[in-house]
Amino acid sequence: MSVVVGALYKFVVLEDYESLREPLLEQCREHGLKGTLLLAEEGINGTVAGSREALDAVLDWLRADPRLVDLEHKESLHDEQPFLRMKVKLKREIVTMGVPQVDPRRVVGTYVAPTDWDEVLADPEVTLIDTRNDYECAIGSFRGAVDPEITTFRDFPAWVAENLDPEKNTKVAMFCTGGIRCEKASSYLLEQGFETVFHLKGGILKYLEEVPEQSSSWEGECFVFDDRVAVNHALERGSYDQCFACRHPVSHEDLQSPDYVKGVSCPHCIAIQSDEQRERFAERQHQVELAKARGEQHIGEAPMIQPHPEQAEGL
Repeated sequence: MSVVVGALYKFVVLEDYESLREPLLEQCREHGLKGTLLLAEEGINGTVAGSREALDAVLDWLRADPRLVDLEHKESLHDEQPFLRMKVKLKREIVTMGVPQVDPRRVVGTYVAPTDWDEVLADPEVTLIDTRNDYECAIGSFRGAVDPEITTFRDFPAWVAENLDPEKNTKVAMFCTGGIRCEKASSYLLEQGFETVFHLKGGILKYLEEVPEQSSSWEGECFVFDDRVAVNHALERGSYDQCFACRHPVSHEDLQSPDYVKGVSCPHCIAIQSDEQRERFAERQHQVELAKARGEQHIGEAPMIQPHPEQAEGL
């Protein structure tokens, strides 16, 4: 039976977010969901997976709260549970930019439906920006998109200051995996004086769901924050694996490299690792293999399939 992976978020005032943690965690565990949900005063964000009935039950429970009645989510299917456990975490932000005054609940860019996205991109005056991290952009993006080459969303404001100008970049369109990062990024740009800011509603995942591949401007695969690593245009598990040491997606060619050692290193991180790190990773991998031989799951396997704190989706 397929596992349904549900990515959700909503910017909304949740003044009682701390007291919501335990009831929400109880609901998810009661229905057998696994994954990670983030709660903050500015809203909710995360990805969970389980049976069709389980996901529907928890979504219904969330939407029973008037503040979350219009909570949107995106779905994909997987042949096995992509998460190890269920967590509900309390955070300052549901996606971390580190600029407290940015509030998508107060000001936000123009939402563009997936079916209208390519029409916006056809405008030569539009600057198209991928707001995701560098390792995500590396395996797929929209044709013609600018990759800011950031390693964390916290770096985005500094990149904007150095590379964009409200006078020159009169129209900006942005996108991310599920919509949450570019929603906050659009709010930031408007605060900085940019007048026309578009962002893809529902993110890449919603675009892949609604736009036929034959007419799509998407190229490559979309990185996701679970053990599928990436999904293709059909939202099926893609062709990438993941380095256990640095979390970077690795291609079939990377796996053939002498720099790739399972659980220890890959071509993307070999040059920045210390001898002490390689020894530690090698010992961890050894323990993972021993646990597997005993028919157990070692906790050391968890990092690859834990959601990234910036996911949405959404991430």
